[in-house]
Amino acid sequence: MNIGSKGKRQKKFDPVRATAIEALLLIENGVATDRALVKVMDGKTFRSIDKRFLLQLVNGTTKMRRRLDHEIKFYLARPAMKLPPRLVNILRLGFFQLHYTDRIPAAAAVSESVNLALYMTDRSRANLVNAVMRSALREPEKVVFVDKHEYPVKHLGDFYSFPDFLVQYAISEFGIERTEKMLVAFNAPPHVTYRVNFLKTKPDEVANLLQKNNIEFSYGKYLPEFIHINESGLPLRSELIDTGKVFVQDESAGLPVRLLNPKQGMNMVDLTTAPGGKATYAAIRMRNKGRVTAVDKSQLRLQLVQENAQRLGIKIISPVVCDMLLFEGGMFDRVLLDPPCTGWGTAGKNSDLRWTKTKEDIVNLSKIQTSMLQHAGKLVKPGGILVYSTCTILRAENDQIVEEFLLKNPRFEIDTAREYFDDDLVTSRGFVKTYPLVGDMDGSFCVRLKKKLH
Repeated sequence: MNIGSKGKRQKKFDPVRATAIEALLLIENGVATDRALVKVMDGKTFRSIDKRFLLQLVNGTTKMRRRLDHEIKFYLARPAMKLPPRLVNILRLGFFQLHYTDRIPAAAAVSESVNLALYMTDRSRANLVNAVMRSALREPEKVVFVDKHEYPVKHLGDFYSFPDFLVQYAISEFGIERTEKMLVAFNAPPHVTYRVNFLKTKPDEVANLLQKNNIEFSYGKYLPEFIHINESGLPLRSELIDTGKVFVQDESAGLPVRLLNPKQGMNMVDLTTAPGGKATYAAIRMRNKGRVTAVDKSQLRLQLVQENAQRLGIKIISPVVCDMLLFEGGMFDRVLLDPPCTGWGTAGKNSDLRWTKTKEDIVNLSKIQTSMLQHAGKLVKPGGILVYSTCTILRAENDQIVEEFLLKNPRFEIDTAREYFDDDLVTSRGFVKTYPLVGDMDGSFCVRLKKKLH
């Protein structure tokens, strides 16, 4: 493709890679990855294969940003020199293709990066890109890392591309060896999971359709109605997702609903509903009999919940636009609270999360979580159940929040999860914890709290 500027012909370049650079610049300036991709894709008509390539480039380069910067500096004449953001991201994208993709020839990665630099910057900077990338191919041994045992935080942070504060936190809780395994898992290609909708089909029927289309999959480790897809994208979207036969949801997100165990005819409330994954799963488990009050402070997000419910054939969800801290809808048999959290359990799927969340976020969110759980407890009828869940692996947002709640609310007690899940999923305290090391799941936490009758 030749694109001109003021009548001048430009060097050939790859529009997919150029679009990736624009997305990376937006992400570095604080735009969420999903929004950045939507913005740069506006008006473009890429093929499906090109879209998948774009996602791989943007998500992978964003995830590995720290590692890529660490590698690049060893091939710069002046490692401390400050490069323009566009040039930095061209180099990051180029190094990502060199070291983290297996289908792009090294020569192609170099030439495409040089062409991008010619198109987006100038000849001198294109020459720099060429020199740096060819030097990286000739002398890979130039890249070194600090000793893992002497400087574990910096080593793991540089090597696996994570912020120091998270590495430090993880080491203090899990130790170096387990932390390293989790970081490896977070950097693996993300998977997609389909939750089968019992109102419209059965797991075996979905499995048969996947088999007929040569799509590799595996059943959920703890919830067999969840099916893990072993390929990229959303296969059979029109046949399965658009028809409401399945819902895209990580198996870990289904565990709180299983722990809540809502029954037919019950009155339950999901206090932070959108986009409705847990509320719709609860309604399906209730076989469309009873009532699920769906609370969210955003009318737009609740509209998405209603659209999802309609597609899934669910009729018992009642949306309520309200801040959950102000919600006073009576007493419920079942209360589900999934408060805002840092989301560290989903770092494998949310590529920019590691660069947008801070140590201060943990402190601020823990205060919000404490307030929300306290209010949620007021909505549980005697003998009823409250499930608190998050998609983070941090004790400060999980164990500590629950223990503080129990101290202040003696009428509540932990109703151990061992009745619902195998021992390998349940802690000695009765909490459910998952990590991105087992079962193709995100990291998560949930606990079942029972309100005493007296």
